[in-house]
Amino acid sequence: MRITTNLIYSQNLRNIDTNQGNLVDIQQQLASGKKLLRPSDDPVGAAQVIRLTEELDKITQYQRNNDLATNALEQQETALRSINDVVNRARVLTVQSGNGILGKEDRKAIGAEIEQIRNQVLDLMNTRNASGEYIFAGYQSSSQAFEFNPSASGNKVSFLGDDGENQIQISDSVKIQSTSSGKSIFQEVFARLNFEISGQSAGLSLNTARIDEQGSFDNFHKQNFDPVNAANNQYRFDILAGDQVSITNIGTGSIVSTQDFESGKPLRFAGMEFNFTGAVGDSLEIDLKRPEKKNLAETLNDMFIALTSDSISETAFVNAIDNTLVGLDNGLEKMSLESSSIGARLNIAESVKESNLDSDLSLQSARSSIQDVDYAKASTEFAKQETALQAAFQSFPRVANLSLFDYIG
Repeated sequence: MRITTNLIYSQNLRNIDTNQGNLVDIQQQLASGKKLLRPSDDPVGAAQVIRLTEELDKITQYQRNNDLATNALEQQETALRSINDVVNRARVLTVQSGNGILGKEDRKAIGAEIEQIRNQVLDLMNTRNASGEYIFAGYQSSSQAFEFNPSASGNKVSFLGDDGENQIQISDSVKIQSTSSGKSIFQEVFARLNFEISGQSAGLSLNTARIDEQGSFDNFHKQNFDPVNAANNQYRFDILAGDQVSITNIGTGSIVSTQDFESGKPLRFAGMEFNFTGAVGDSLEIDLKRPEKKNLAETLNDMFIALTSDSISETAFVNAIDNTLVGLDNGLEKMSLESSSIGARLNIAESVKESNLDSDLSLQSARSSIQDVDYAKASTEFAKQETALQAAFQSFPRVANLSLFDYIG
């Protein structure tokens, strides 16, 4: 084979160029820390890096979402704990107000503290986050959740939000509820279940009619109240011969109980106590009242009114205490259930966050194995390519200067 001078030059220049290119590539790898400098270096690996990067970006967003949800839940938890504390204080004051030795001025002093607690509860129900959003207003978070209007007829506390509850994605498969509507927590608190006198015969004289055992009455009410047929909620007490009273459901016509009766002595039935006088044939009728829901602050306001009223009767005042205690207890139970739910959601958020961190580390490792340079290997390769390039530079002049005429004597 005839080797021309041009071929020698071309071959050596090509080798030098290749070695220089390899050296530059390795130098760039060492400088950037990346093994893949361009997709063409490893098309399959480059595609894997893109996919892994997308997964890592998604996890980063999930972790941001998780932090947002956790912060929101912790703020709600703090607000509920504060409300719980002041409502428990109001409960103590309500019980204290029933002490018979207290005069009107003592009651008014308690009423002043109840008023302050009512205002605290309203402020806490209108808690705002760092962005100025009302955390208990549902989707209407830019507007105040609750409004108190003391001059309004009927209920004084109005809910201005909605039922909206935000859901935040914190992993591919997990969404977490980050907010709860104040409507379900504070507005829809069951008031005390009660009954009312709906009629009595002319010869019957009613002394007292009250709930003697709230728990027993609540059970009876829940088991027997008919939201459709009002007549089924009506009961008639008939005085019978032989010192007995029959209790009949007016709607169904069935006798639900027959009891011994002594005129002027207490008669107890389903947690209710009646004291009346009458003769055989006289009767008394009662209605189970429809269950009502009352805002927690509304319950406190009702107690404040009872405590500061100059004209309230003792019977009405005792009834106000009973209504308030049941309303506050039901409100505390509602908040306890919500706090438990928040705690469960916080546990889920923490667990998912840890799982996301594990996934992030695994994906980072997988991506690193594909795209990140092995410095020891790259440094060795750099030294090898540098040596090859130096050898090419040193050998090329010697080969290029060789001539056949140097050997013809």
